[in-house]
Amino acid sequence: MLALRIARVFDGRAVVEGAGIVFVDGGRIAGVEAAGFGIPTGVEVIDRPSGTLLPGLVDAHVHLVGDGEPGALERLGALSQDDLFSTIERSLRIQLAAGVTTVRDLGDVAWSVVDWRARRPRTGLPTVVASGPPVTSRGSHCRHEGGQASGSDELRAAVRERAERGADVVKIMAGGGMTTPGSSVDQGRFTAEELALVVRQAHAVGLPVTAHAHALVSIRDAIAAGVDGIEHCRFLTADSVHVPEEAIAALAAQGIVVCPALGRAPDAVPPPQLMERAREAGLDYDALRRRVVRAHLAGVTIISGTDGGISPGAPHGSLPRAVMDLVSGGMAAADALASATSVAARACGLGGRKGRVRTGYDADLVVVDGDPFTDMAALTRADVTVLGGQVLGSRS
Repeated sequence: MLALRIARVFDGRAVVEGAGIVFVDGGRIAGVEAAGFGIPTGVEVIDRPSGTLLPGLVDAHVHLVGDGEPGALERLGALSQDDLFSTIERSLRIQLAAGVTTVRDLGDVAWSVVDWRARRPRTGLPTVVASGPPVTSRGSHCRHEGGQASGSDELRAAVRERAERGADVVKIMAGGGMTTPGSSVDQGRFTAEELALVVRQAHAVGLPVTAHAHALVSIRDAIAAGVDGIEHCRFLTADSVHVPEEAIAALAAQGIVVCPALGRAPDAVPPPQLMERAREAGLDYDALRRRVVRAHLAGVTIISGTDGGISPGAPHGSLPRAVMDLVSGGMAAADALASATSVAARACGLGGRKGRVRTGYDADLVVVDGDPFTDMAALTRADVTVLGGQVLGSRS
C-alpha cells in the first residue's frame, strides 16, 4: 500500500475539504482521508507538504505518431512501422512526464497507434484511446493518413473497419485544416447527410463520433448530424469568425463535447504560410480563448486537448498550458482542471474508472508542486506521477 500526504486534493470536480492523504492499493485508489488520519505501520509514504494531488491528466486530442517537428504528419508515409512505434512510445513518455496518464489519439497513419496498442505492453505508459486514421474526403485535410472515403458505401465501410480493428471513436474531417496544402479551412468536406450517415453507422456499433470542424458551415452540419464531439470548433467563415447564438445553444442542448485544442507553445514560431492562413481566417488566440470560455458559460461541455505532435507549436506534453489558456480566457480554475480530468475522461469513455480521485478508481494520479487554484502554472510542475498504482516519477 502507498500513502500520498499532500496539502490539498482536487478530486476531478472540486477540492476535497480537509483531505490530506490518499491511499493507493493494488492499482486502485483505496481511500481519501483527512490530513490527520493515522497511516498504518509499514505503508510507504510520499510526503509533499506543499503539493496538490489531482487525477492523472487526460489529453483528449493528440497525434502520437507526430514528433512535433515541422511537417510532422506529412512525413509519416516515409516512416517504417518500427519508426512509428518508436515515435508513439517517445510521445507517450513525454506526455507522462507532464502528468498526463491518458490520451485520446485522433489520427494515426496506417493504423499504427491501434496496432501498437494491440502488440505492445502498456505497462508504464499512459492509457491510449484511439480513432485510427481519420475519415476524410478525397484530397482533403489529413489525406496522407490513409482514411480517405467518398460516397455512402465507402463511408459505411470506413465505420465497419474502425469497429473491426478495435478503434474507440470515429474521427471524421467535417472540414478542411490549416496544415494540409490545398485544404480550405473555412469550407465543409462532407455533406450533412454524409455526416449523419457516419453517425448512424457508428452509433449502431457502439462507437462515438467526433468531427474536425474549424468552419461554421462544418460545425452546423456536424451539429445537425448528431455528432458526439467537435474538435477545434473555431466558427470560421470565408473572411471572419462568426459565432451564432443558436449554434452555441444547440451544442449545449445536444451535449456535444467541444475540444478546442489549445495549449500553443508560447515560444513557437509557426511557418509563415500558416501564420498568413491564420490571419486570413481571422484567428486571434486571445479572442479564441475568450470565445471558448463564453461557450462553457453558456453550457457547452469543454474538454482539454492539444493536437499534440502535429507541429512545434503543438508539442506533446503541453496539456498544462491548455488548462492555463482556459483560465486566461476567464474559466474558473476548478472547471479548467475538470476539463482535463473528469470531464475529459468521461468524453473518452473512461468516466467510470479514470479522471477522479475516488475510492475504487484507477490509481492514475499526479502531484504538482504548488496550488493551481492560486497559480495555474503549478500544473506545469508535475512532482509525483502514479500510473496504475506504480510511482513512475518522483522528485526526491
